[in-house]
Formats: sequence, structure tokens, C-alpha cells
Amino acid sequence: MLDCSRTFQSVGYVKRTMDRMATYKMNVLHMHLTDDQGWRLEIRKYPELTRKGAEFPAKYNEPGRHQGFYSQAQMKDLIAYAAKRGITIVPEIEMPGHSMAALACYPRLSCTGGPFEIHPYGRGPGIHKQIYCAGNDETFEFLRNVLSEVIELFPSRYIHISGDEAPKDCWNACPKCKARMKAEGLKDAHELQSWFIRRIDKFVTSKGRRIIGWDEILEGGLAENAAVMSWRGVSGGIAAAKAEHKVVMSPTSRRSTCWASRRTSGLTSTARSRWWTGSSSRGCWASPIAAGRPRTAPARRTSRPASAPSFRAWR
Repeated sequence: MLDCSRTFQSVGYVKRTMDRMATYKMNVLHMHLTDDQGWRLEIRKYPELTRKGAEFPAKYNEPGRHQGFYSQAQMKDLIAYAAKRGITIVPEIEMPGHSMAALACYPRLSCTGGPFEIHPYGRGPGIHKQIYCAGNDETFEFLRNVLSEVIELFPSRYIHISGDEAPKDCWNACPKCKARMKAEGLKDAHELQSWFIRRIDKFVTSKGRRIIGWDEILEGGLAENAAVMSWRGVSGGIAAAKAEHKVVMSPTSRRSTCWASRRTSGLTSTARSRWWTGSSSRGCWASPIAAGRPRTAPARRTSRPASAPSFRAWR
């Protein structure tokens, strides 16, 4: 996984990443394209997503290289570049949580109506309580339209819809969400999230694709055609596999983690963000964590060929 949302990664950087992947015969690149810190993919029906949702407010004084988005033409070029190297790009569009970039552009899709703004990673809450309103039919119209463009653009079998870290505070207080739970016979907000994901699953399946999400999508009941990425340990993956669903085991345990250092936005000049990467049957994934911690040297460094990327890794 390459996190292009919290800190934008240039087209050139993504291509260099795929070159490294091809060296190690990794064949799936999971691109994290939306989050609270930015919307990074052009959606023609909703131009505000990249006009406003891809740029930080001026008060943060962020450098331009940390901001921006991929036009659909640029993404088509990246997809073609990946295909020549035997790599499939799987896009991730976050829902129902980690949706501040979209809500900042279209606050009517939230439970409270805003206003909202995006912020650089490390300079605001790690998890926002504001998420898409599950009681608002316009939310699903918006997501169907977004996913229609994503599906048209990406040939991958799977579309990642996230489903992780979605606080239920707003849903529990929202009249529309409470009315939805009553109308659908749902006992709590966890079942409401399951209902939300099932509705998205039905739409994506109708387009001939499959959804994949983080293991939180198990809560309240797993959608019929969903695959699961188990990141909070292995129990979610085991539960999904027992229910005969496809699973990618991607636990974040330090014991099974390879660490690489990379600067990210929103940090002081001396701060560092450590990126973790883990292998799975589907490829490789990485995400910035531990923002603000100084980098520490590995106790034991793995050997690597001279042609390998200059990652500092240890076990």
C-alpha cells in the first residue's frame, strides 16, 4: 500500500515505486487515494474534490510537493505503466470514515453540516468523528457516482472501500441515522455500518467488481461478496476465512513488520514519520505511522542486493 492521500506522492515517485516492486516481483499496488488529509483522484462529476480537497489551507504553509492530485489522464498513464510491469493497481476510496476531504468539499454529506477543512498529517486529529451520514440518501448517490468513475478508470477486480476507524458518535446523535436504523431494523450503529457497506457492495458487484475492506467491515456482519484485509492482528482474517471470504493477512505486529523511513507532511524539520511495509499474498503495503518520532537505527539489518531500494529494514 502506498499512502498518497496524507502526503501526496508524485507520478514520478509512484513509477519509481513500481520499478522497485517489479524488481522483487510484487504484483499489486494498493493506492490509498482519499483520507482526512486529502482527495487525490480527479472525479469529473465532483470537481470540488480536487479543487478544494487536494490543497491544504494557506495557514499551514505546506510545500506544494505535499499537495495535489492525479488527473484521470495521469492515472491512466500509471495504470498502463503498472500493467507493463505485471502490476495491478487497486484504488482505495475511504468510507464511511476518514472522509474529511470529501466532507470539506460537500459538508451536506455529513451528519452535522460542517463547515470542515482538511489539515496536514500530524497537525490535527488522527481520526475524525465526522463521517459520511448513513441516513442521507445523497451520500449514496455521491458514492455511487464516485465509484462509477473509479471502476471505469481502474481495471482491477477489487475496489478498496476501507471501512476502518469510523467513529459512531455522529451516527448515534443524528436524527437521519437513527431514523435509518429504525427503518432498517438495525439494533446499533455497528449494524448501520454493515448496512452501509452492504449497500456499497451491492452496487460494486452490479458493476462486475468486488469490494475489499479493512477488518472493521466484519463488525455488524460482513457483506456477501466482500474480501477482508486483516490489519488489527490476525483474528479478523481468520473469522472472514472461516466464513469463506477472501482474505489478505496484513497484521501490523512489529514482529512481522519491515520498517522504512520517509519524511511526511505536517512535521517539524527534525521530526520523522516511519513507514511500515508488510508482505501478503496480494503484494506489499505501506503507511506512515508514529508521526513525530525521531528515527532510530535498526538493531539487526537484513541483507539486500546492491540493486535493492535503499530501505532501512530490520526484523
